[in-house]
This record gives sequence, C-alpha cells and structure tokens, in this order.
Amino acid sequence: MNLNSALFFMPALAAGLLVASAAHGQSVLWGSKIEEVSSQKAKLKEPYAPDKALGEPNAQPLGQLSNEAWSPGKDGSNEFIEVRFIKSILAQQVTVIENFNPGAITKIELIDIKGERHQVYSNPNPGPIPDPYRTLQVKFKPEKYRTVGVRVTLNAAKVDGVNQLDAIGVANVDVQIVKQDFKNPTSTGVETVQMDSTLKNLGPNINSRYVDTHPVISPDGRTMFFARQFHPGNRGGGRDPQDIWYSKLTSGKNQTWSLAKNLGTPPNGPEDPNGLASVSANGQVALLTGIYVDGFMEPKGFSTSRHSPGGWSVPLKVQIDNFINKDPEHVDGYLATSGKALLMAVERPEGQGGQDIFVSFPKPIPVGEQPDPKRVTEWGKPISLGPNINTPGADFAPFLASDNKTLYFASDGHGGYGKSDIFYAKRLDSTWTKWSAPRNLGPVVNSPDFDAYYTVSAAGDNAYLVSSRNGTDGSKDIFRIALAPAFKPEVVTLVQGKVLDAVTKKPVRAIIHYENLITGEEIGVTESSPVDGSYTIVLPAGVQYGYRAESPDYIAENASLDATTADKYSEKNQDLFMVPFKVGQKVKLNNIFFPQSKFYLQPSSFPELLRLVKILRDYPTVEILIGGHTDNQGDPALNVKLSEDRVEAVKKYLVSKGIDAKRLSTKGLGGAEPIASNEQEETRRFNRRVEFTITKK
Repeated sequence: MNLNSALFFMPALAAGLLVASAAHGQSVLWGSKIEEVSSQKAKLKEPYAPDKALGEPNAQPLGQLSNEAWSPGKDGSNEFIEVRFIKSILAQQVTVIENFNPGAITKIELIDIKGERHQVYSNPNPGPIPDPYRTLQVKFKPEKYRTVGVRVTLNAAKVDGVNQLDAIGVANVDVQIVKQDFKNPTSTGVETVQMDSTLKNLGPNINSRYVDTHPVISPDGRTMFFARQFHPGNRGGGRDPQDIWYSKLTSGKNQTWSLAKNLGTPPNGPEDPNGLASVSANGQVALLTGIYVDGFMEPKGFSTSRHSPGGWSVPLKVQIDNFINKDPEHVDGYLATSGKALLMAVERPEGQGGQDIFVSFPKPIPVGEQPDPKRVTEWGKPISLGPNINTPGADFAPFLASDNKTLYFASDGHGGYGKSDIFYAKRLDSTWTKWSAPRNLGPVVNSPDFDAYYTVSAAGDNAYLVSSRNGTDGSKDIFRIALAPAFKPEVVTLVQGKVLDAVTKKPVRAIIHYENLITGEEIGVTESSPVDGSYTIVLPAGVQYGYRAESPDYIAENASLDATTADKYSEKNQDLFMVPFKVGQKVKLNNIFFPQSKFYLQPSSFPELLRLVKILRDYPTVEILIGGHTDNQGDPALNVKLSEDRVEAVKKYLVSKGIDAKRLSTKGLGGAEPIASNEQEETRRFNRRVEFTITKK
C-alpha cells in the first residue's frame, strides 16, 4: 500500500492543522486522560484547564493565547503535565503542540505499562524561540517497552508570558503526523476513503421484494438480525409495518446465510414497527427501539429483551435520565459491546437540529449494594457527541465497532453523494465529545440514493449496510462489503466461555467485569447466560486485561489476557470459576504478578489485591490464610523461601490498606502442592500461584 493512502486530512481544523491517521496496524494516539499536572489556571473544562491538552490539536488561531490549550498556573522551573492514552503503543515518535510562547520544554518522558519513565528529549537551555508556535516532534527507534503515557516538563520561568500546550501525541509510524500548513489547508471538503471491494447483495435468504433494513451483526459474526417492512411473514401479515428477523451464518468461507426467520413474539407484535438496535456480545440481550406497554410498542425510548430456550422475554424499559426525543418516529440506538456506553440518535432541544447522536453512561451501583445480575441498569443524561459528528441535518444509525473507538453513522448533513451517506470517525479521548473529522466511506459504499445502517463484526473483515441501489424489485436490501486493512476497526480479541460454580461445575448467572490491569480502569461489563452460564467479551488490543465474574454469595477467581502486542483478530476460550463464600473454600488469585524469582509485587497486581481489600472490608469478621506456591524447578528450600516472601508481600500490601494483620495468616509451600504437570512450561506456570483460604467467616 502506498504510504500516502494511510493519511487523511482534517478539514474541520480549517485554520491549519492537518493531522494524519495511520492505516490498520499503524496508530496515532492523542492524550485521552490527565494523569497528573504540576499546576493549573482553571478547573476541568474551563479555559486553560489541563484537559484542554487532550485530544487532537484544536487551539486556533495558532500563535495566540487560546482558551483551548493548557496553561500552567505557575512560572516554576519544573512545571509538567502527564497524559495517558486510550491504549498502549510501541512508540517511535512523540509530538507536542506548543501553540503559544514556545521554547520552555526541558524534557519529554514516555511512561510504560509498568509506570516507569523513559526520557526521549532533553533541552538544558530552554528559552524563547523566534516562532510564534511550534510542533515539537521527536523521533526515535522503537524500544521493547510499550508506551501508555507521556510527561512533558517545562521551565516556565525561562519564557516570558503565558506558556500553552495544545496537544500531546505518540505514533508507532515514522510519518509526519502534524503538518504546519496553517494558512493554506489542502482540503476544505469532505474527505473520502476508497474501498478496494464491491457491494454484494446477500441474496434471497436475507433480502426480499420488501424493505429489508437495519442489519445488526453479533460480535462473533455468526448471527444477523434485521428488520422487514410490510412482509407477509410479519406477525401481523402484510399490514404489519415492521418485524425483527434473524439468520445464521452457515458457511463463513462463502458467507452463506440461512433462510431468515421471524424472531417471534415477543418482541414482535402484530401492529407495531418493531426494531432491534443492537445485541450484546453473547447474543443473549437485545436493545430494542420503543417501549412496550401491555404488549404494544410505543416509540418513546428503548427496551431490552433477554433470550432463553423458550424465546425472548417481554421487553423492559431502559431507564435514561432526562430522555427527550422531539421526533419519536425517528430513533436509533446502539449499546456498545463494552456495555459502558449507550448511543442514541434522537432530536433533543440542545442538539444541532434534527436527529443528533448522543451518548449515555451507566449510573454507578449505589454504595453498599452488592452486584446482582438481575439488577436493571440505569443510564445518565445523554451527552451530545459534539459538532464534529452532529450537524443541522439528520445524523443517525450509530454503530460503534468492538474496538470501542471507531464510530460509523449515517448523515445527510455532512455532504456527500446522495440523500444520506455513511461516515466514520475515531473517538479521541474518554469524554466522548472529541472525535476525528468524519470521513465519507466513498462512492463504493455511498450512492446518490439512501445508504445507512453500517455494521461490522468483531473480526472486522466484512461490513453490512442498507442501500436502495439494485435492490430486489427496487426495494431496500442488505449488502456486504469486504474491508481493506486500512479501513478496519482496530484489532480485538473475542473471549468466550462459561461461568461455573468451582465446586459443582454448574452454570452461574453473573456479571462479568473486565479492566485494564495497569490503570485499574474498568473497560467493560456484560452478563452470563442464566441458562448455561455462557459469556462473551471483546477486548481491544494494546491493553493487559483482567476479567472476573460477580454474583451474590460467590468469590470470583479472576482471569487475565495480555493483549498489549496483539496485531490480528483472535478468539480465546476461558471458563470463569466462582467459589462459594464458605469456610474452607480456596480462591486462586490469578492476577497477582511477580518478576521471575523475585518477591516484590508488580503494579498489574494491584487491581486484584484492591478487590480482596474490598471483600475484607465488606466482611470485617472474615479471616484468611494466604498460601504461596511455586513450580518444582530449582532448589526446593529456595522455592519455599520464595513462596514465603511472596505471600508476606501480599500481606504487607493488605495491611497497608487498613486490613488488621491478625486477620491474615500466611504459608509458603514451595512446589509441594502442584495443580498441573511440571513437565512442560505450558502447564508448569499454573503451579506458580497465590491463593487464599477462608478460615473464619
């Protein structure tokens, strides 16, 4: 691929910055979270606040004081700002935008996944430079460590007046990620991509002479849900405005789908326009448009329905604070695979006009309430995705890829080829209000007519969409297009398994949480099937994950996956075991990590230990025995000593968090109690473990 085809330009930054985005496998990341700052002039979201240094460069005009950039609150010799990125990266360049009064930077350090700093730039003689602004771009050979953050240090006293930083970015490619052509931007129109494939009609098993629309593909790519309008097979026959149908993939090699079937009642009714907006990672929970009252659907919001061997449950209303839709006949939604964001296309008073895309986040579980898979999730007030996404026209049909960053949506307000076109953009930070400039998916995907409802499986190989062109008997049909590598979402790993009682091996209904083991941030949440305990989670690359199940009266044995270096889609099977909360039960702490032959805890152990702290605080009478184990390699006596030292390190950490040492006993057993064969490293590693036994409840 020509390197230039990996670049796109940001016409939204018309005053000057042209920012390149890398192709698949190449990444340009901008700061998404403030980790630490030496001083600040203002609070969050106010002019000059630290969060103004997050996301892509946006302080305009350059060379002048801007509300959209960070200013230190002091003129000290050691002012600094430290940002984190949305994932880790094998960096080979860092870029800092000094949009006003440049020259004060003395040091730039990369932060790796262990929290260690690596200096890549030093200037012992800071001072004013003749330019009114500067893009400080530092390139270096990529090291073995992966970068999760950057710290920039300034000597503000050496440059008179206010210092301002607009953005901090890293890249794993050797390209110019910011071009300083501020007076003559090369593009002011809609930038498009060029697909190297053609649209393929899914054929008569999916499409009919009636309108077939709104495909929803399950993350594993094996089930497709879609809607049919006024079809004789609808629950109310040909007069029924819309029902939900589904089909199964019978041949992945040839992309062959089974003959579509009606989803049944519920959720379909004989008179209402029923629609499925998205489906959970394991395909067991559906987000539906509308709310259901006495068996009838009212177009006032969203509902959820759960699948069981007997069919789909009666839909329950999704509770959203301050939900408003001024045009209830037009509503779209999408529940992120992570379960942490609910996207909706509605018309609200604070919108740009017509349908706009908003996001809502789950409200936290009340303090003191135990996790319960039967608890209904409540959602906060919707927040606009901002003017980069929303226009005075209609912006609708949102679909968030499994990487939790790549947004596809339809719009008639961004310009393009016809009535509505499909666009995509990348989320730049954790606020969900900063996005890259939307890119039109080009003339292969978009036409002079209606094009919308774009969906992609977790593997990212194929996309599905609705179009009016060449449909059966002139109707809207569902099409497939193979994605070129440059236009795929970022790489993910799909993890499937069952949640089981560790003693009886019977399935347990549970909530599954997964988190970044380095930062402790919860990335996503889902639930297991109440029938067979099956679950599915999708983990974006670049992060070391821990995941666990939670259910009343059980303690989870956590699992982990290191996806920091994942470079292609993969699938993994991993059962999760739940230990009954009883005296005598033993719980493995799978996410406790030590360097080889050492006994000090690595930072990735802290999320697991903090959960143990919480258990001991919630149950103040519980006492535990912490046991340490090694494999059988080396001197047995040294192995016993190493295991003793490791469990003492765990005890010391728990005591440092306020747990009474009298409640904690320890025992180092070396290699005396293996749980797997010591013949090969593949199984021997399971013997190196820390676990605890409940001795008093």
